[in-house]
Amino acid sequence: MAFTRATGKHRRPSRLVRSGANIAGIATLATAGAVGSVAPPALAASGEAPAAEQTGLRQAIAAGDTLADTIGAQARAQQEAADEAAARAKAEAEAKKRAAEARREAEAKAKKAREAKVRAAREAERKRLNAFVLPVRGSYVSTGYQSSGGAWSSGSHTGIDFHASSGTSVHAVGAGTVVEAGWGGSYGNNVVIKMKDGTYTQYGHLSSVGVSVGETVTPGKQIGLSGSTGNTTGPHLHFEARTSPDYGSDIDPVAYLRSHGLSV
Repeated sequence: MAFTRATGKHRRPSRLVRSGANIAGIATLATAGAVGSVAPPALAASGEAPAAEQTGLRQAIAAGDTLADTIGAQARAQQEAADEAAARAKAEAEAKKRAAEARREAEAKAKKAREAKVRAAREAERKRLNAFVLPVRGSYVSTGYQSSGGAWSSGSHTGIDFHASSGTSVHAVGAGTVVEAGWGGSYGNNVVIKMKDGTYTQYGHLSSVGVSVGETVTPGKQIGLSGSTGNTTGPHLHFEARTSPDYGSDIDPVAYLRSHGLSV
């Protein structure tokens, strides 16, 4: 059975109906974000405290403030997270940049070190190749240059003799190319080397020869063993300095060795 309420222009809605309508309307406005603009004109003008029917407005305003605070807090948290992420990304980029710069600096230093090492090795090799050594280590001159006597066909000694027992290592005094290696008549087994400066050195009376013609030698290379082959009275090394590979072009071997920094 349905009940109806009589209505008409002359009849005012009951207080219960009015209160329900106000509360429903205010809730709708609060949900739409417009709660802040709702203020009953009569109350605003009179300054009177809200009636009991208007407690729904207070509840709606409180709910809207809570929602706004929550949304604001979420927004701030998201902004802070975004700022932190941006800061981390910037820090990582700067760290990578510094690491790349450090690698480049390390590579540049390593390259300079390698280049310096190569230059030092080349310089050391250049000095080694230009250095001179004595033909017999730890020895001394037993017969001087141009010593006279009947033992030499020219009447004088064309070189110097280094004291050396048979089988002692004989070394090239400097860098050069072998132009003679083998029997040399009165010199016995001998080696003649054209030096880098264009002069020649001869090593005579060897018991054995350890190089061949055309071979390149470096300072200190063993070229044979001392002995007493050829025209000799005992084992020793005969050493000559010459302007050509031929006999008779000899120059003072002591002065020659001293000019290359050796103490004889």
